[in-house]
Amino acid sequence: QKVQVLPQTVLYIADAETFSGHEECHEQKKARKRNSKETAIALEKLLPKRCQVLGLVTPGVVVTPMGSSSNPPQEIEEGEAGFALLFPKIDGVKIHTFHFSKDSKNRVFDESKFAEAGLKNNPDLRVVLLFGYNSWKSGATRFLHQIVNPLNEKSIILAGGQVESFTSLTSENNNAQPGDACGVVGLAFSGPQIQSATVLLDQDVADERTAEAAMQRLKAANIPEHNTIGFMFACVGRGYRHYKTKRNMEADAFRKFFPNVPLFGFFGHGEIGCDRIVTGNFVLRECNDIKDDLLHGYTTVMTLIHLGSTK
Repeated sequence: QKVQVLPQTVLYIADAETFSGHEECHEQKKARKRNSKETAIALEKLLPKRCQVLGLVTPGVVVTPMGSSSNPPQEIEEGEAGFALLFPKIDGVKIHTFHFSKDSKNRVFDESKFAEAGLKNNPDLRVVLLFGYNSWKSGATRFLHQIVNPLNEKSIILAGGQVESFTSLTSENNNAQPGDACGVVGLAFSGPQIQSATVLLDQDVADERTAEAAMQRLKAANIPEHNTIGFMFACVGRGYRHYKTKRNMEADAFRKFFPNVPLFGFFGHGEIGCDRIVTGNFVLRECNDIKDDLLHGYTTVMTLIHLGSTK
């Protein structure tokens, strides 16, 4: 008997080469933009109409093939690659997409939009994955601070990074992203059964020993590993170049400590996250009520999201 589960939320990530190829002339760029959108539309036609879809384009991809623990996770820094995570309806868990774009007319972000997106006055909010796009634009970093700072609370996990662009956001009009706009898209995970933890691998983590020490900190969070997903958000400056030509260092270190947890993510242009655990009111470290520094460069953020026990 076949059992089919319809996805309610889809996150897909593909590296820029998958959409663009290697050509760099102006005419080819026009063709690539059309190809990117056509790919997104074709994918969305395969999914239920009410399905929320968030699609991202990044410089590189981290993926566990088929999402199976029998396959080791791979850091794919060059060449075409991508993946899609399909989340079905999960009892006790709500996942929703959001999008905040920079308003060129107003320098101050209207924080009432947080409540509309379920990111404020939501006692069940546990994890927010944030992705900034067009970070090269003037004012993009300031806008990202305006989004991240009000959400920087010990009771939730914030993790993510800066991507090239987003290709899909079906909760909004597909034309909502002007080519020169900048902003933040993401996924919010709400539900009392969700547990999560993040660790930050800073610039000093540069060999196998220190990478594994970071994974030991993540392991010490005691997040249940069944029905759990791992995310890795790394700087394009890390990977095999950072580890002196040794490839897949961080993904291999993750697998050593979490052999049954699939790992997904990307290489991007800046990272969002810190050392933090959310299991009830417990956090990994006390900061004397000082806000954690969440925006980084040349780092890697490792995240675990446990979606609760399965029957």
